[in-house]
Amino acid sequence: MSPTSETADGGGRRLVIVESPAKAKTIKGYLGPGYVVEASVGHIRDLPNGAAEVPAKYKGEPWARLGVNVDAEFQPIYVVNSDKKDQVKKLKELLAESDELYLATDEDREGEAIAWHLQEILKPKVPVHRMVFHEITKDAIREAVANPRDLNQKLVDAQETRRILDRLYGYEVSPVLWKKVMPRLSAGRVQSVATRLVVERERERIAFRSAEYWDLTGTFATGRAGWGSPRSSEAETGGASDPSTLTARLNTVDGRRIAQGRDFGPNGQLKNDALHLDEANARALAAALEQTDFAVRSVESKPYRRSPYAPFRTTTLQQEASRKLGFGAKATMQVAQKLYENGFITYMRTDSTTLSDTAVAAARAQVTHLYGANYLPDKPRTYAGKVKNAQEAHEAIRPSGDRFRTPAETGLTGDQFKLYELIWKRTVASQMKDATGNSVTVKIGGRAADGRDAEFSASGKTITFHGFLKAYVEGADDPNAELDDRERRLPQVAEGDALAAQEITADGHATKPPARYTEATLVKELEEREIGRPSTYASIIGTILDRGYVFKKGTALVPSFLSFAVVNLLEKHFGRLVDYSFTAKMEDDLDRIARGEAQSVPWLRRFYFGEGHGEGGAADAGNGDGDHLGGLKELVEDLGAIDAREISSFPVGGDITLRVGRYGPYIERGEKDAEGHQRADVPDDLAPDELTVEYAEELLAKPSGDFELGMDPESGHQIVAKDGRYGPYVTEILPEGTPKTGKNAVKPRTASLFKSMSLDTVTLADALKLMSLPRVVGKDAEGVEITAQNGRYGPYLKKGTDSRSLEGEEQLFTITLDEALAIYAQPKQRGRAAAKPPLKELGTDPVSGKPVVVKDGRFGAYVTDGETNATLRRDDDVETITAERGYELLAEKRAKGPAKKTAKKAVKKAPAKKTAAKKTAAKKTAAKKTTAAKKTTAKKATAKTAAAKKTAASAED
Repeated sequence: MSPTSETADGGGRRLVIVESPAKAKTIKGYLGPGYVVEASVGHIRDLPNGAAEVPAKYKGEPWARLGVNVDAEFQPIYVVNSDKKDQVKKLKELLAESDELYLATDEDREGEAIAWHLQEILKPKVPVHRMVFHEITKDAIREAVANPRDLNQKLVDAQETRRILDRLYGYEVSPVLWKKVMPRLSAGRVQSVATRLVVERERERIAFRSAEYWDLTGTFATGRAGWGSPRSSEAETGGASDPSTLTARLNTVDGRRIAQGRDFGPNGQLKNDALHLDEANARALAAALEQTDFAVRSVESKPYRRSPYAPFRTTTLQQEASRKLGFGAKATMQVAQKLYENGFITYMRTDSTTLSDTAVAAARAQVTHLYGANYLPDKPRTYAGKVKNAQEAHEAIRPSGDRFRTPAETGLTGDQFKLYELIWKRTVASQMKDATGNSVTVKIGGRAADGRDAEFSASGKTITFHGFLKAYVEGADDPNAELDDRERRLPQVAEGDALAAQEITADGHATKPPARYTEATLVKELEEREIGRPSTYASIIGTILDRGYVFKKGTALVPSFLSFAVVNLLEKHFGRLVDYSFTAKMEDDLDRIARGEAQSVPWLRRFYFGEGHGEGGAADAGNGDGDHLGGLKELVEDLGAIDAREISSFPVGGDITLRVGRYGPYIERGEKDAEGHQRADVPDDLAPDELTVEYAEELLAKPSGDFELGMDPESGHQIVAKDGRYGPYVTEILPEGTPKTGKNAVKPRTASLFKSMSLDTVTLADALKLMSLPRVVGKDAEGVEITAQNGRYGPYLKKGTDSRSLEGEEQLFTITLDEALAIYAQPKQRGRAAAKPPLKELGTDPVSGKPVVVKDGRFGAYVTDGETNATLRRDDDVETITAERGYELLAEKRAKGPAKKTAKKAVKKAPAKKTAAKKTAAKKTAAKKTTAAKKTTAKKATAKTAAAKKTAASAED
């Protein structure tokens, strides 16, 4: 009997709780009237986010700031999130009217933990069922209702341990960064390790020394006009553009292999005995080979076979979406979440590459229908999981249902269509035959005029049966890499064939530093090192970008100088915490806790307090025999050895040092206040490997400090131009003794430069004009003065309290009274100004499905989808901002929720009658004193609360 008919026959009312409203809406349509489906909207409770959220009974406890009682079995304090209290109240009301409760959160550790928290908060008195599914289709949902299970307490314990571990790490290590590097930084267990990977790659690039090497390329003629030779050969191939010629690269000289890029070390030195050709030798050899008679020395043909790729799991989907669609990890997961919630794909957080029998049957049916039975293997393909400790019980990511909808059948558009198509192609291709063909290597030799023997080599590939490549070809991280479906056809040749050299060219090359990580390659690296969990990689990368540890240049992840200082501190004083094998070992331990092979509390005790603390060591808990845990508390308490200046200083070369200061990076020569001391700020968007000694010298050579423009003839004051925190400006130097404070204080005249001006070209006349503002334009008919002023939002006119914008800064000096009166004669535009055209169009937002554009607003450029607006950050540029970055900014803004409105002050009541006032005068006087005291206390408490919240927000990822 179906769930719907069962409830219709008096089965009672059932409350189903899922995580998201979108999922609730979809599932409600499958269950019918007997079910109430409501969302928890993610987590409903968590550890306190700062001192203000710690319950009163724990205030004053030394461990209260952590939200974890480290002295009592690491008992966590859980509080209902302030923005979820109304939702919890609603869920309790719905539960009171229900006969059964189904907890239908996601089927992973996080989802299991949310289900447990719901049960703990709601305290249901009705039967509780754990309802799990990996796709949102009618059959899957009804199957899940009919076959619920109990909560998996092991998964809950493992997730709780992970949460406590991350809290201890973040809340204990982050304050060290605040004290020694910069306020409001954060340290996270995997976030810090990911940042270290990016920094280490940049260090390799900085230390890298390029090597130049040369080789030869020969174009050889076969002597035939083209195809048509009767010769049969397994090496049969064909050059589409010119089958009568063959291009080959020099391989050996007198049997000695020619050096290529892989033969050089990062120091630019040759690593082996390969022959290193410089330009002179290469050109001499090319000249010596001009009249050489060449012949084919060998033709080697081998069968070529390529098997299909496994279906997507979380990390491979993120990598391929980055390569092919240009999506960041976060954007990929946002789009995938939408596809899952709307029933198009299976659950998108999975370590598995397994397909169910139903999915295999659906994929094989589509192979037969779309490509023909010839492309279908005799037996279904199976894929073994490559992820160590893959704990999730899901399938691979695939189209949902027992019949896959083709992309055209879905009705999807934009990014959702693109990602679904990628998943669909990969899934179908995984059940297709191998691609087969031939690979060919041809060796061509001849003796140069100087007697040296030169041998060239050419390789080719032909695909005789494309198999799965008809449906899908995987992308490559290296833009120069050859894709699997690419053919390289060679003309038909056989051993002994004479060839004529049409051209021999010498080619110069230079070794390149290791490529920076992209989101795709960083995800791949983290997974290969078994650091973190695939489901968290998107948030980890998002965090290190948001924190300013990493920024993007194109798709490359570039570490900031700030991240160098942070990683330097962590490596020197918390080495184990950012050690790759240590972090991977922690993941192993957490997985063992999830399987019930280790206990949570002894493991946390050892991590926090160190080896041998209390009773029950690591061996008793089954935590392994290596000393991979111990002593976080002691580490963060011994800060005396940390030299803040030293960890934030990096030699550039010569006597120049880069330092990371509280307000950003700068370079310095010599000691402050010493003779010859120089200092210059470093651009925020400068990649660390681009800070060479030569560039540093350029920065130091630029004029810094004050630009003396001359003397004001009227006041006699020196006029200077400066580069300030908010941009370039001009000001006057007041004579010594001029009072700077008090009622007689004199402020120097100051004015910002126009956008069209620069410090290099501004003159004394320009400065005096700027400082003459505001300019009196004249008076209106009623004698009210009209002035032209330059404000924060641009040039404007002001008459009393009536302000009108001007079109350009130059108008401040040119506008006449008549022109000003004409502007004021126009009706003042109320509300919003006429909409400006967008500065840039980015595409369709994966969440809202609406077009995203960049606009120019009152506070600068911002991205919007018509519903949500997000201001561009300092490192964002209108010209270079990508669609992916725009989507990220909007997603962050949505996550923060709407801005809280300030409560209006209560309107004072009218005074009471005189008689009543007289009777209560004494009471009022006393009340005022009490109220004043309360207000003062409240203000102090509010200030402390705000500070606590800011501190808490900085401490965790």
